[in-house]
Amino acid sequence: MVWDHRVVGSNPTTPTNYDMKIDFYLKWLATGLLIVGCFFVSINVYPLGPIINLIGGSVWLIVALIWKEWSLIVTNSVLLSVNALGLIYKFFF
Repeated sequence: MVWDHRVVGSNPTTPTNYDMKIDFYLKWLATGLLIVGCFFVSINVYPLGPIINLIGGSVWLIVALIWKEWSLIVTNSVLLSVNALGLIYKFFF
């Protein structure tokens, strides 16, 4: 990833010039999965919706770790945990 800290308003964690590395494709894959997962949850397709959200959240967590972006790491870790606990509760309790 190419970083340019001279751009006004940028910081070390904000990519300003993508050269289409793996994180670019992963973030869009994860975004698509989360949109589809939320759609399935909204029409009550269970457990497919939460499973897709779990996968999408996992991929976003990987991207957040690549970027070392703590706000995304915390957000996606919590959302991943909530989805996982919901599925565990549904199938084991």
